[in-house]
Amino acid sequence: MASYVRPYLLMERCLRQQPRDIFYSLCQYGMAEVWKWGHAVDANSWRTTGDITDTWESLYSIGFGQQTDLYPYAQPGHWNDPDMLIVGKVGWSNNLRDSRLTPDEQYTHISLWTLLASNMLIGCDIAQMDEFTVSLLCNNEVNAVNQDILGKQAQRVVLDGNIQIWSRPLSDGSHAVGIFNVGTTDARVDFSKYFGKMGIKSLQSVRDLWRQQDLSTTDTEYFIPTHGVKYLKIGF
Repeated sequence: MASYVRPYLLMERCLRQQPRDIFYSLCQYGMAEVWKWGHAVDANSWRTTGDITDTWESLYSIGFGQQTDLYPYAQPGHWNDPDMLIVGKVGWSNNLRDSRLTPDEQYTHISLWTLLASNMLIGCDIAQMDEFTVSLLCNNEVNAVNQDILGKQAQRVVLDGNIQIWSRPLSDGSHAVGIFNVGTTDARVDFSKYFGKMGIKSLQSVRDLWRQQDLSTTDTEYFIPTHGVKYLKIGF
């Protein structure tokens, strides 16, 4: 463990001597459980995984598979980093191409990363962003979840076959909730069947964050396409 920590302590001392603010990001791919000691070297974030690629398999493994137990280590000023965003035109140099993620997978990607309080590092060529990519990256209500000052990372509160529900408490007392369908077929999900697990007696408000529309507090059955998400802000 000491051999992993030592170089970052040295860098911390060097950065402290600089006369300006610096965001200190550790990139050592989650080795030696960096989330348990990154804050001790004054890191602002630390990579928790190997490199992400623009495939559902990579997104699923990193986002849904490797972040589940890391929420206790995220707090204001110190964040888990599951790697960059893989939307828009990705690649290197002149070898740019459209992301291989489907549109629904891209909605899932951005929704989950904002729930995880992750760094939102744009990995595409911003000069070539199309309207869809801009809408993914510039939804102010979605981004407000990522930037919420309470600084809590979401927990997976429901695992029911291919349906996963991740919930993040917000500073105004509400919760951001992602209802994800990670299966290969479309699904209809009655959100109310999970209220008991989530400590919900009744909904006081429901906001669709992607559509920026208020929804019914009683009609809680949602269509969720394969690899898609229903992203809500709820009060209860």
